[in-house]
Amino acid sequence: MKREKIRKESYEFVVVGGGLSGICAAVAAARHGVKTALIHARPVLGGNASSEIRMHICGADENGHKPHLAEGGILHEIMLKNKSRNPYFSYAVWDAVLYETVKAEKNLTVHFNTVMTDCEMAGDKISSITCFQETTEYTITVFGKYFADCTGNGTLGYFAGAEYREGSESKAEFNEPHAPETANAERMGNTILFKALDRGEPVEFTPPPFAKKLTEEQLKFRLHSKYHTVDPSSATDPEAFARAATGSSVSVDYGYWWIELMGEGDDFIGQYEKVKDDLYAYVWGMWDHIKNGGEHGATNYDLEWIGALPGMRESRRLVGEYLLNENDVFESRIFPDAVAYGGWPVDVHCPNGLLDFHRLPSEVYGFKGAYTIPWRSYYSKNIKNLTMAGRDISTTRLGLGSTRVMGTCAVGGQAVGTAISLCKKYDCLPFELLPYMQELQQILLEDDGYIPGLVNTDETDLARFAQIEASSCQDGFEVANVINGISRAEENEPNAWRSAGISENGEWLIFRFNGRKEVERVQLTFDSGFGKAIKITLSDNRRKQQSKYLPEELVKDFSVLLMKDGRIVAEKLITDNIQRLCRVEFAKTVCDSVKVVFKSTRGCKEIRVFEVRIK
Repeated sequence: MKREKIRKESYEFVVVGGGLSGICAAVAAARHGVKTALIHARPVLGGNASSEIRMHICGADENGHKPHLAEGGILHEIMLKNKSRNPYFSYAVWDAVLYETVKAEKNLTVHFNTVMTDCEMAGDKISSITCFQETTEYTITVFGKYFADCTGNGTLGYFAGAEYREGSESKAEFNEPHAPETANAERMGNTILFKALDRGEPVEFTPPPFAKKLTEEQLKFRLHSKYHTVDPSSATDPEAFARAATGSSVSVDYGYWWIELMGEGDDFIGQYEKVKDDLYAYVWGMWDHIKNGGEHGATNYDLEWIGALPGMRESRRLVGEYLLNENDVFESRIFPDAVAYGGWPVDVHCPNGLLDFHRLPSEVYGFKGAYTIPWRSYYSKNIKNLTMAGRDISTTRLGLGSTRVMGTCAVGGQAVGTAISLCKKYDCLPFELLPYMQELQQILLEDDGYIPGLVNTDETDLARFAQIEASSCQDGFEVANVINGISRAEENEPNAWRSAGISENGEWLIFRFNGRKEVERVQLTFDSGFGKAIKITLSDNRRKQQSKYLPEELVKDFSVLLMKDGRIVAEKLITDNIQRLCRVEFAKTVCDSVKVVFKSTRGCKEIRVFEVRIK
């Protein structure tokens, strides 16, 4: 007799996919009061950044070459939390940080090991999705008002009948400078990573019989040895290629993003298991070549880990009201409905991956600065309650070449989750949110988001209208910077206050109001060293670029005092702070000034503050 375990659940917002974009979408919505479900097919969170795949997080800062463009918000909060606990780059600790982040939200329910198998439609809207949780044998029907496809593959959109694209657009469609003359089915592929350790003594290696052999001639354009260099002169953008190659190569301990396969035919997703098997064989063959195929500087290295789950770069792209394209990227376009941004180069891998032995593995087209991504690229054109975040947003293939990196995906996820809270507030569908863009943008800025070209214009921020004094300041880092509306350094502007040092009694800022005001929150945005990497990574090269500990610029201990007629009426002491964005909450208190006293940092000899808001 067939036994069925069936459960039904209802939420306001259902996020499918627990990679970084899904995490940020779900957490943002939950924090803004939306009852949210996160449906995740795997046992651990993080997607390509998880312990199952272990790709380090890249973003708009282009691995430190555009330091002022590092992502803030929920992603940066998670990375700082990890940095405070994880000096030796343990992926077990990273898993726990991601788990803690989602479990801390009272409005968020997470379903692990839960695979979406279908969806039900009500006209042009999704009414529910059907899921199977293998570990419990439950079939779960999840109802929702709004949905987000954060699957990477656009699977929810595909099930719902959303319009989508695959492959390359022709040059004629968008006049993109690097588009092919004729549309084609080329796509970027999947990669399995590996990790090796130096044992301090010679280690022999015997390959398994299924390993696919590789030769030095086949690998002449792919960095894979301590003694190996590649002339980037054949690259379209040699400077950008050299930057991309340097950080991921001339090392045998961790690799390689270019062990990449695309499969054959049109159904790339349907070939996932075949591609996985081939990749697995090539990784073992690659290690055999490094160990036994000539001198590569790997005599003492021992293979410690090979991923069993390939990371994907490209599959479906769901079509929204706007397809972000390569021209938008190169022109650093600022859209009126901008909600996120990117800065990674247009990075498009060769059409046959590893098997294109005669080509560099990637064509990298660099550009200066950043571009914005409009809200219209984050919701489906024809499924009215479907949003998307991650690599399946509405772009052309060349647009995807930049937007696909995880940092950009994550800030898009935070934008989507925040937008859904406004959809709830105004009882509207995602496409009907366009009249409320200014409100959405201001919430994102307040939550440590960044949208190039936009500043804080919040009329309820008391700090903007206060008289400000500081204990000391450095030239060029005046106290007025904390209310100039920009909470990070930009290319030519520091946008921060810095004290002249740290006195024995601490440094301070005072905000004096015009009359008495009711205060319940003081929000501070500190310098967290955006120019310094804090990413989880397997690469020894990238680990050596980092401190083991939190950025020294971070303020560690400080106090916030609410004052009236020169007397303290409320006070909060914050110790051992680990975050860039710090909100200090009070019961509503009438006061005429706010004083913040900074006691210590994580090592820096001065206090650095980008922004103060008082609500």
